[in-house]
Amino acid sequence: MANGDDVWSALRESLRGSASEAVWSAGLNTLRLVDYHDDELVIGAPNQIQLQRVQQRYLPLIIEQAKQIIGEDVRVSLTISDQPMTNVDTVTTPDVTKTVTTTTTYAPSVDRPARLDPRMTFDSFVPGSSNRLAFAAAQSVAETPGRAYNPLMIYGNSGLGKTHLLHAIGNYVHENYPGRKVLYVSTETFLNDFIRAIQTRTQLALHERYRENDVLLIDDIQFMETRGETFHEEIFHTYNALHGDGKQIVLTSDRSPRDLAGIQERFRSRLLQGLVTEIDQPDLETRIAILHAKAEGEGVDLPRDVAEWIAHRVRDNIRELEGSVTMLRAFANLRQEPISLDLAKSHLTNLGHEQVTIKPETILDAVSDYYGLSVADIRGSKRLRPLVHARHVAMYLIRELLNNYSYPMIARIFDGRNHTTVISGVEKIKEQLPVNGDLLAEINHLKRRLQGEGFE
Repeated sequence: MANGDDVWSALRESLRGSASEAVWSAGLNTLRLVDYHDDELVIGAPNQIQLQRVQQRYLPLIIEQAKQIIGEDVRVSLTISDQPMTNVDTVTTPDVTKTVTTTTTYAPSVDRPARLDPRMTFDSFVPGSSNRLAFAAAQSVAETPGRAYNPLMIYGNSGLGKTHLLHAIGNYVHENYPGRKVLYVSTETFLNDFIRAIQTRTQLALHERYRENDVLLIDDIQFMETRGETFHEEIFHTYNALHGDGKQIVLTSDRSPRDLAGIQERFRSRLLQGLVTEIDQPDLETRIAILHAKAEGEGVDLPRDVAEWIAHRVRDNIRELEGSVTMLRAFANLRQEPISLDLAKSHLTNLGHEQVTIKPETILDAVSDYYGLSVADIRGSKRLRPLVHARHVAMYLIRELLNNYSYPMIARIFDGRNHTTVISGVEKIKEQLPVNGDLLAEINHLKRRLQGEGFE
């Protein structure tokens, strides 16, 4: 029987590649393997709230990905688990499950340790021409917090190493300045803590917990754009309090502050006062180096021809690059055979894509043809349900596949709509993907078609 660690690692990587950053951070990242036996996966959530969220929103996605990795006969069940578990041979289910109890005590997430992943360090980061400035800036910030570049803003597309650098800064400060407090938090978690504080009337305690840190690392601030003004005020005043005391602030986003249309102008100006640096997609040699570094870290013998084949397929997502190594290791162990190019080609069929030039017009034509609607109607203002659905899909695909298109640029494609309308449409698709199998199939079909992998 396959090792539970390998199966779980492969499933996590597959889920992370399939879900949006918000979904991963808000729900899927909290899950742990409890047991794997006879094609049955028992997955643990940290509490009842997360358990219900996963059951209601993400379970179909988990089952779909598990079937791809284990087989059609796989069974998935959920329980509550308060301990991370990766080795099903040494820990039994009763040790990690617990009786569900309710409590009204406010225990914000910032009470936990610094939320840092010890595997994400400067030593494990692979620098290259695409990320060298961001890497050097992150090192400077870690060596002299609050003095080198404050704030430091790193932006770039998803999966290029922004989060890794945040964790690397935090880990370095932890190891070399043990007296300084470090907090890594996603914008989604910050929002959840903020909402919980309002509900429990503990805003003052929340302020103190966030503002007592010497280094605050905030991931994915683009998710601020669609939040209420009160939350924008909270982040702005937290920023001011920390910056005024000489504390280090590092933020990441998928876009430059200049392109974050939904944030306050005064907050944008604060971000632009520091160093803003971009991480671009890695070149071929850097991608190959990343693959070999990941393989070495996992104790995997990755042949050069396999690394080159993967690197040619995956051009713009380091997370997918690294996930391919984990997937290959799992498949090789499941089949008891060494990793080879044939194995990779047989089992990494959905990996990346060959370089294809895609334009907004290409996407509109594909969506128009797929849904049997005219391009003019999709771009227009008619509110018939099929048109609205196709319009949102087109907006989502342009945002997803064309890295250099901001929301205002996409809005101009759709007859000059307000960019907030585009944000709303894209977010609706993102929210539905984990729970709507039909929509997921539509999106995947269109992606394959646009990337030259399956014209039908």
